[in-house]
Amino acid sequence: MVLEGSSEALCPPPSLELRPSCNKNQPSPPLGSGSQSHDALCPEDKEPIKYGELIVLGHNGSLASGDKGRRRSRLALYKRPKANGVKPDVIHNVSTPLVSKALSNKSQHSISYTLSRSHSVIVEYTHDPNTDMFQIGRSTESMIDFVVTDTASSGGGGQGQGGANGEGGQSAQSTISRYACRIMCERSAPYKARIYAAGFDSSKNIFLGERAAKWRTSDGLMDGLTTNGVLVMHPAGEFVSEPAPGVWREISVCGNVFALRETRSAQQRGKLVENESNMLQDGSLIDLCGATLLWRTPSGLRHTPTLKQLESLRQELNAARPQCPVGFNTLAFPSLAHRATIDKKQPWVYMNCGHVHGYHNWGFRKEKAGSSALALTGGGGTAPATTGDRECPMCRGVGPYVPLWLGCEGGLYLDAGPPTHAFCPCGHVCSEKTVQGWSQIPLPHGTHAFHAACPFCGTWLTGEQGHIKLIFQGPVD
Repeated sequence: MVLEGSSEALCPPPSLELRPSCNKNQPSPPLGSGSQSHDALCPEDKEPIKYGELIVLGHNGSLASGDKGRRRSRLALYKRPKANGVKPDVIHNVSTPLVSKALSNKSQHSISYTLSRSHSVIVEYTHDPNTDMFQIGRSTESMIDFVVTDTASSGGGGQGQGGANGEGGQSAQSTISRYACRIMCERSAPYKARIYAAGFDSSKNIFLGERAAKWRTSDGLMDGLTTNGVLVMHPAGEFVSEPAPGVWREISVCGNVFALRETRSAQQRGKLVENESNMLQDGSLIDLCGATLLWRTPSGLRHTPTLKQLESLRQELNAARPQCPVGFNTLAFPSLAHRATIDKKQPWVYMNCGHVHGYHNWGFRKEKAGSSALALTGGGGTAPATTGDRECPMCRGVGPYVPLWLGCEGGLYLDAGPPTHAFCPCGHVCSEKTVQGWSQIPLPHGTHAFHAACPFCGTWLTGEQGHIKLIFQGPVD
């Protein structure tokens, strides 16, 4: 990336001046609609090359209103027929009144850094035939490839991410930027994907106003952060073999990695982390301050169950004919198509012990709700106290009594193991490795809080481990 770093850059010239770059080979921020054709078109007789998939946490297979077009819970990024990437080209130092004139060319991508009322720096971008760009944000405009809206914080069982600040539930005003971030994918193997904060608007511009966090780098270039920031956490190990959480970092407009600010919108940036990069890997999490996305690579997805395999697992569970140990009626998980509707044969579980029963309306222990809620949160959690806890007739343990739901988003699984465990307190069922992995990951909430949550519904996890092993009773015959 070549932007001017001479002493002349510190003082704006009296008029707009174009300074050609002397090095265009260094990787740099994306996104654009390149007008030039790329010589490596995808052959029709071959499988399209998939860079990876983005999955929004908190949606169990689809949005509540259904997946429609670019507004969906999961999006696969494929190699485009023609490259549409852009890379930094030249820099302008202009007086602020001339900024609108400098940005009037809608065929030119640019980033504008307002340093003061009288001085702005504008970086122009040029077509990059070696990269594909994908933009993510709340805007429904055509330049956004993946439309993402705020994920409701509360999930099954009424246990939401309310916390002490009362910030749970769907917010009246979205905190996700209209042009939140952009991902650049290399068109040649190994098809590396990198993430950058902010996206280009309909005029192909990115504006960092006077109040935005921005600065000159040590080599005289410009960089900055968006208002609420784009946070990324790469897994500490292999996501599928040794799942362990990494450290949350903030990504800048130019793709540099920083420690977190004191709060999401603080003016002072965190410390530069030089030994980490913005390159996505299998299991990387992207938080847009209102929704969290999971990046899965094609190799990582090969370890996860497909929708057909999930249906087979459901049928195997039902074929074992689990029974209610009290009513002796056969239990059955509903079909994936009816995963949001409670069925009369639906299995229910006592969250404190894991015993699976059919539904019944007796065994309430309201007077013990306070103490049981304390036990569920490990004595110091932030989840609200439950009401109407039940006493398990098998072991006399008191706690939440909730229906079980099969996790239907295969991309959130860490393996294709049998669904033997459930998240607490929502009751989403998946493999043991999956519940163990996600219960270790702190997800951002609000301006500076973090809490582990169920990836299928976003419910804050409670209890000592955040999950429970299910105890089924087989048929007595």
